[in-house]
Amino acid sequence: MTTKVAVIGATGRMGQLVSRIIGAADDFELVAELDSRAPLEDMLAADLAVDVTLPGVSQKVVDYAIANGLSVLVGTSGWSSERIASLESRLSGNDAVGVVIIPNFSIGSVLASTFATMAARFYDSIEIVETHHASKVDSPSGTAVRTAELMSAARGRRGPVVAPHTDQRARGQQVASIPIHSLRLRGVVAKQDVVFGGNGEVLTLSHETIAPSSYEAGILLALRAASTARGVTVGLDRLIDLTSGQQT
Repeated sequence: MTTKVAVIGATGRMGQLVSRIIGAADDFELVAELDSRAPLEDMLAADLAVDVTLPGVSQKVVDYAIANGLSVLVGTSGWSSERIASLESRLSGNDAVGVVIIPNFSIGSVLASTFATMAARFYDSIEIVETHHASKVDSPSGTAVRTAELMSAARGRRGPVVAPHTDQRARGQQVASIPIHSLRLRGVVAKQDVVFGGNGEVLTLSHETIAPSSYEAGILLALRAASTARGVTVGLDRLIDLTSGQQT
């Protein structure tokens, strides 16, 4: 069975990549490519909508899609835990559609965030430095926010990290008590360092995206999951069995 897909934000970097992957896959058909001037009604020929727009536009796209019975794959940053909780409440009991939100389509990035979540239970001093291309409009990145939230949840009773002087602007933005520092530079695709400070040691978990091709396997995996998803799913890690490396 072929799934008909509409890409919203199709003229952007990620939109062009997603459209190319859909066009090359036998189980998908690209039926609509929407830019910023296209009416949202153009997505209604599809079974699945892919949102790769901007943070200020993304929720409108998702709301329109699910109101019209379309499941959605979201590859746009800016989905906070509060916004996701609101979406989960809205879809509670709705067995017709699903929303899959992927902060980062890179398998390596997912693994790095998983390792950071494991390490967070052993250190009280943790900070994130994330770097993206100069044209990225939001900060901190969705990947950094997701990593911070996962680490905070994993700490359990250990509680918030030790983050002194966070009243100073140069100390970054705190997410789930963890300072995040954002760099926007030419010549960079994406890079994230999670730095753990301990007694007499520093542990740094680093992941760098060298080329957009690193997203391809994750995009295809997420597309296939989103076509049958129900409710809200957040993170590529939810689609992979990290103990065996297999798709769930």
